[in-house]
Amino acid sequence: MDSCPTTIADVTDALKALPGSNADAVNRVRARDQVLTKPPGSLGRLEDIVEHLAAWQGANGPTVDQVAVRVFAGNHGVARRGVSAFPPEVTAQMVANFEAEGAAVNQISQVAGASFDVIALDLENPTSDFTSGPAMTEDEFMAAVNAGWDAVPENLDILAIGEMGIANTTSAAAVAMALFGGQAAEWVGPGTGVANEALTNKTKIIAEAVKLHTSETSDPIDLLRRLGGRELAAMAGAILRARMNHTVVLIDGYVAGAAAAALECAAAGALDHCLAAHVSAEPGHHLLLKKLNKQPLLNLGMRLGEASGAALAIPIVRAAVACHNGMATFDTAGVTNKD
Repeated sequence: MDSCPTTIADVTDALKALPGSNADAVNRVRARDQVLTKPPGSLGRLEDIVEHLAAWQGANGPTVDQVAVRVFAGNHGVARRGVSAFPPEVTAQMVANFEAEGAAVNQISQVAGASFDVIALDLENPTSDFTSGPAMTEDEFMAAVNAGWDAVPENLDILAIGEMGIANTTSAAAVAMALFGGQAAEWVGPGTGVANEALTNKTKIIAEAVKLHTSETSDPIDLLRRLGGRELAAMAGAILRARMNHTVVLIDGYVAGAAAAALECAAAGALDHCLAAHVSAEPGHHLLLKKLNKQPLLNLGMRLGEASGAALAIPIVRAAVACHNGMATFDTAGVTNKD
């Protein structure tokens, strides 16, 4: 699919025709790995990362020459319900901070050797409060999906995605609960720092909203429209475009994971090209990764969002590829191999 989807039905159709991985490229990587100057398997998950890149990059992989970090920002109508410790205007203020290269993710992206961009999504018009109706109309939802789609360059080796949006852990918890069931308390966490009565209120709001919208639909993409935000929709669009481009995606934390989960629930295997960069301190993220059967690369107790965990995983991927591509073989190094 070369053009942006324009309707939810187009997204559904695209998910039915996803490109697959390249088994021959994986076999070539495994064959080289067997003759590198190390015991087979001794680099653990670094070897898995190399195989993953090769699977999706095909004959060109594994490479990490073109790497990008993309942060999507959106505002949420549900923020008016007191679910965040910070006011909604912080979203635009943080976008300005990203643009001035003053945020944590800017520093990590520089260390990782990745290009960085932030995409602000109609911040002056928050989504509707999803406690009384859908967060977005289909047109609003698809505009955000297309913004994510358009933010993914061609010929990219790695895409790291994340978000900024006051109240978006409320959205993430609602989407996750709607997709996977369970109790609201399992999915809800402190987000920006809510606790006690405010956390109880957040939990109650999510439970009621999920009940409202799951009574109307069970379609995962429509649930993302109803309970998500523009930044979640954009991340879903970016992940889908990356799959079409055979680009490996590093998914950030809970909010990014919830957006991705809607794709996986709509089409099993939709996230096969993705790696979970880290597991955040947000309690629901642990459960979400378990549901998605994704093992995080990092567990550092982070809960910042803004693609910080995804960007931080880039140097690990770079190291994995450098070891595979740069190590000598037993023959070239004159080292005796095992019997």
